[in-house]
Amino acid sequence: MNKRTALRLMACAGAMAGLPLRRAMAQAGDFPSKPIRWVVPYPAGGGSDFLARVAAQVMSADLKQPVVVDNKPGANGAIAVADLMRSPPDGYTLINIDNGILVFNAALYQKLGYDPERDLQLVTLLVKGPMFLAVGPASTAKDAREFFAQVRAQPGKFAFASAGAGTPQHLSMELIKKQAGLDMTHIPYKGSSPALSDLAGGQVLAAVTDYAAAGGFFKSGKLRALAVNDSVRHPSMPDVPTLRELGIEGAEAPTMVGVAVRSGTPVGLVNTLQQAVRRAILSPEVRRRYGEFGIQPVGNTPEEFQTLIRGEVKRWHPLIKNLNIRLD
Repeated sequence: MNKRTALRLMACAGAMAGLPLRRAMAQAGDFPSKPIRWVVPYPAGGGSDFLARVAAQVMSADLKQPVVVDNKPGANGAIAVADLMRSPPDGYTLINIDNGILVFNAALYQKLGYDPERDLQLVTLLVKGPMFLAVGPASTAKDAREFFAQVRAQPGKFAFASAGAGTPQHLSMELIKKQAGLDMTHIPYKGSSPALSDLAGGQVLAAVTDYAAAGGFFKSGKLRALAVNDSVRHPSMPDVPTLRELGIEGAEAPTMVGVAVRSGTPVGLVNTLQQAVRRAILSPEVRRRYGEFGIQPVGNTPEEFQTLIRGEVKRWHPLIKNLNIRLD
């Protein structure tokens, strides 16, 4: 082989090696050329659904393609993840993911059906925020201390609602129960909306909920917030004390809701989606809508989101084992 032939072969090899990158860049440049579907693992009307729908409206206008929210509730997010896995890794199917899907489920189920690290490519974190211990008309307690005293006085008598077994709302209440010495029965629902409706109707005593789902109930007086599970008070409800202020240490459990796509989605498309979602949630319109419910958008990078989740796994998996909670 002469020198000229060798150089030609090397040039061809370099061109072939660069094809995947160029294809990914071309795909990202053409994206999107059709509607995007945004899967939400909970029913319409809940906090996760609200976050997606508000952002999807702005994204649709920005990308000049419809971004359609598709609710797939059930099995603590596994149904929604299975739906995502049936879709091609082309960036046209997004999914809302939270602590339950990304962190808790792997510790709660022996046979989960998906691997968060293997099957999901994180795009960005929409929001991170505290949750509230809330009560409805079934509770006569005027504040959190009286609530704790009443529940401790009658172990096992009272029930609390959650958005579903293994959800952030459920695990947060289990942590409060452990740290505050409470004995209550768990009643799981298929999403925050039906859980809070029954709480407001007096069918259950309490629930832990995020402000996106419960803000309207708080404002109308149908529900009362007794405590916030954060290290600081919430700006939208400054009169509500933190659990730490009430002497309940180690019960902070912020909820996180982000966006992911199926693993295998080209990096260029993931970055394009991250930028599109970030533009949407940091827009004045979404900031205003989120702000009405005391929510601050994040919009971090996929790498920053992954680092955050890995830290949560290290924190929560030993806690779940210690709480002895299994869902299979």
